[in-house]
Amino acid sequence: MSAIDGPIPPAEDQAVKQRSSQQRQPEPGEPVCVVCCRYGEYICDATDDDICSLECKAAILAEINSTPQAACDAPKPERKVVHLSTEGLQDECIVVTDKGNKLPEWAPDESVSRLSKEQVNALLQGIEVSVKGEDAPRPILQFADCKFLPKLQGNLEAAGYETPTPVQMQTIPAALKGRDVLVSAETGSGKTASFLLPIIMRCCLIRIHGLSEREKPLAMVLAPTRELCAQVEEQAKVLAKGLPFKTALVVGGDAMPQQVHRIKQGVELIIGTPGRLIDLLSKHDDLTLQGVCILALDEVDCLLESGFRDQVLQLVQALAMPQILMYSATILPAIERFSSSLLKNPLIISVGTPRQPNRAVHQIILWVETKNKKKKLFEILKSRVHYRPPVVVFVNSRMGSDLLAEAIRTVTGIQARSLHGEKSIKDRRETLKNFLMGEIPVIVATGVLGRGLDLLRVTQVIIFDFPSSIEEYIHMIGRASRLSNAGSAMVFVNDESKALFKELVALLKASRTVVPRELLNSPYLLSTYALAYNRKKKRRRKDVDSDSD
Repeated sequence: MSAIDGPIPPAEDQAVKQRSSQQRQPEPGEPVCVVCCRYGEYICDATDDDICSLECKAAILAEINSTPQAACDAPKPERKVVHLSTEGLQDECIVVTDKGNKLPEWAPDESVSRLSKEQVNALLQGIEVSVKGEDAPRPILQFADCKFLPKLQGNLEAAGYETPTPVQMQTIPAALKGRDVLVSAETGSGKTASFLLPIIMRCCLIRIHGLSEREKPLAMVLAPTRELCAQVEEQAKVLAKGLPFKTALVVGGDAMPQQVHRIKQGVELIIGTPGRLIDLLSKHDDLTLQGVCILALDEVDCLLESGFRDQVLQLVQALAMPQILMYSATILPAIERFSSSLLKNPLIISVGTPRQPNRAVHQIILWVETKNKKKKLFEILKSRVHYRPPVVVFVNSRMGSDLLAEAIRTVTGIQARSLHGEKSIKDRRETLKNFLMGEIPVIVATGVLGRGLDLLRVTQVIIFDFPSSIEEYIHMIGRASRLSNAGSAMVFVNDESKALFKELVALLKASRTVVPRELLNSPYLLSTYALAYNRKKKRRRKDVDSDSD
């Protein structure tokens, strides 16, 4: 945006809003104008602030011009502190930019370097972290060990981050060292901060060290749902407040021209869904991702499924050999094998037991025939003992979500709303906002809420329709706990899920959950075990025959 001389012209047919009164209010997670708090659609080229209109830009410029010259020439405290924070970085490994400039490698606090190999192994065993790969960095013990920029460290403390979680202890130093990682950790374990902090740190250091000629954006986060993307951006803004770090949210449902305009103004981080990003790039040849040096894939098992895989690969191929960070609560062996083609000398980090639910969630398995599921749900919601709002009820279909929410309102009088992919992005954001603020006690949702979202106040989920895979089940019940806070999941099971009985029973027994008698005595489960036993017996007989020959 250019400076304004003279009166502000009328706004008819103008691409850029002239007055703040012409700008709408921001949606949750959107940038906010620093002057009037409306939607910060633009970035001021003179100050790098989010602004809503030319009017608010003029106000910022007027304030700058009214500042005495001596004050303008004086060193700015925040800039000075940031520069001081980069002194003493060891130059063991150099990241070379397009013009040959050098960015010193991050190095941890000396207290981390002094840890012996035996101490590191004992620590990792104690926090249930396993690491596969060469030259893994030592885990941090506290956020101060990361030697973050002072402003970033202050933002962490202001946001309530006291001590790093196990996944953050090992993953953050690995990412700060520039390593590719594949991370498996239970839901609510702090994975989002473990990739956002290295991204923010890297981008800010590029700016601070005078490497801003590198083409923006500098980083990108891909996630499978709009809601998860919006939540990641919101958390990025909290952590990067006051730093030279701007974001753009690129998801379906929002106007593409606004997203394109914001990216062209220069942002450090793009957060988006693969489909919308490809759509945007295919329609705008002047947009490029060549400057992206770090890429995070959140819920990577979902992103690399058949529906997303080709899109993700297309985006990765558009980048110039970035550092790649992959995260999920459930990483199957097939995903691990596939990731080997994308990652360079990766570290594979696992926290807890792979493919196991969050142990802080108490699972209550109820055998409920299909025709009785609504009645059972209403009983739970009417119970003073079992109903603990806010509650997420998971169903398999969008229509089922709408119908069940209406039935809950009619039968119980509880204000329930549905949330699924066919609703507009505005409706989904408004519903989720009201739910998190406590205005709506029950949400009936499809799997759109089952992936990655931190539903901070939720401690109870009800799985009305059992999902199509154990992985989705693990993700869904994980919504009932964040950062190991206790929660409960009430799960309706019947013969409609017979194909998953064997996996489900094994998972329940491993987590010491009571298994209903009907499930243990199910002929489908027994026939599965019998089939496995007969196959094993047949293999033994074949081996015996081979030995006799």
